[in-house]
This record gives sequence, structure tokens and C-alpha cells, in this order.
Amino acid sequence: MKPETKGMLLGLTAVTLFSLTLPATRMALESFHPLFIGTGRGLLAAVPASIYLYLSKSRRPTWLEFRYLLLVVMGVGLGFPIFTALAMGHVDASHGGVMLGIMPLTTAAVGALLFKERPSVGFWVLALIGSALVIAFSLIKGNGALHWADLALLTAVVTGSTSYAVGGHLSKSLGGLQVISWAMVIALPIYIAPAIWFAPTFSEVTATAWTGFLYAALVSQFLGFLPWFRGLALGGIARVGQTQLIQPFTTILFSALLLGESIDMMTLGFALAVFAVVATGRAFSIKR
Repeated sequence: MKPETKGMLLGLTAVTLFSLTLPATRMALESFHPLFIGTGRGLLAAVPASIYLYLSKSRRPTWLEFRYLLLVVMGVGLGFPIFTALAMGHVDASHGGVMLGIMPLTTAAVGALLFKERPSVGFWVLALIGSALVIAFSLIKGNGALHWADLALLTAVVTGSTSYAVGGHLSKSLGGLQVISWAMVIALPIYIAPAIWFAPTFSEVTATAWTGFLYAALVSQFLGFLPWFRGLALGGIARVGQTQLIQPFTTILFSALLLGESIDMMTLGFALAVFAVVATGRAFSIKR
């Protein structure tokens, strides 16, 4: 199997896992404060991360790798989980999923700026079309208006896509699981104070909230990054990042199944259009 093909398959696996993040976060909000979710999930993820680094006797990052890891911490360690948790208290998970649909474009842009990936003009055109589709979908669903929570989601997009691109680059030398593990360990001191401050009365936490929180902590914050960063390293940040174009629609599907949010024909129509963009985008060259 070609590295690019394997990278795409790993990317699709990771995107499927990440598609449950927003529904899981809304489930966790049943009992948890958004800032506890945003920091507590990282605090919990740091436990298996620390165990893995110790048992695998992973080498310490170099100084250059450490500086890149700080960018990973900024996004997947802090910005993305905190801002998505804040937003999910005000908009549906399906709405949030569509807003995050612009991430393939921003991830490709970071890869091009930092790591000299050079997508062709045709690739950029299709990336813009795909991103325009999901933005148009969001505006139509919101009757032409953007909620302040959309600004929080856009902040999550910028910080998260930066971390995705940098983490994909780092996984070439550290490995995907090492990248997210070191990021969680580095961020650990930052998590402790807010997690304690916003901690709930745990005896009052519902089973639904625990389920959502544990998924967000162990899968969204840790295990999902193993196929994701590895896929980005094998197939290229720009190309594998395009798999995120299907995430808004898999998120909508899981939102309907788990939260009872509605799916209409317009949603399905946009989903088909985005799938077509992703499939066509694979035909265009990306210089690495």
C-alpha cells in the first residue's frame, strides 16, 4: 500500500473518532463546567500519556521539537478543547461540526507556511470550494447570522489546525503517540489549577456526562491522535488534512444518533458535495 493511501486511511479513521468530540462534549456539559471539560480532559489524558512515555522509554524531544510541541499544546492541549467546550454550551453539536469544516484549508495553509508543502492551484481551489460549502451550510442553518459561539469555534479552528500541521510534521521524527503524549505531559502543570477550581460535585455527575467526558479525554484528547498524526506524516499535511471535510457530516450523524439532533435533505446534499470535493482533490499534486 502506498504511503499516501495509508495516510488517507489513517486520516479517515482519526476523523471518525474526532467526529464524536462535539457530541461527547455536549453530553459532558450535562454536569461539568466548560472550563473543567477543557482542562480536565487534558489532565486525565496526561495519565496514560505519562505511563506510555515511561514504559516505552521514549527519548526526550530536542530543543527544536520542544518548541514545536508548544504549538501542539497551544492548540490540541488548550485552545481547541477549551473553546469548543465554551461554544457547545450555546450551539448544537451539528452546528459546531459544520463550523469546524474549514479546518482542512487552515491545516493545509499552516503546512504550506511552516513546512514548505506546495499544493497545486487546483488543490487550493477545491479546498476553497469545500470550505465555502461548509461555511455556507453554517450560515444557512443560522439564518444568515453568526453567534458569538462561532467566534469561539473559529478560534478553535485556528489553534487546532496549527497543532494538527505541526503535530503531523513532528510525528515523522517522534511518532504520533509520542507527539500527543509529550504535549499532554508538557501541558499538565497548566491543567491542574483550573481543573480543580471548576471541578463539580462528583457525586452529582450523571452517567451521560461521565460517558461524554471520558470519551473526550481518552479518545479525542489522546488515542485519536495516533492515527491522525501518523496519517499526516505519511500522506502529507495538506492532502490528509482534506479528510476533515467529511467531519462536519459525520459529526451531524453522531449528533442525531446520540443527542436527537435533526438531519434534513439539505444536510445530506451538502455532505455529498463535500465528499465529491475530497475525492476530486486527491487527483491534484502536492509537492513535499
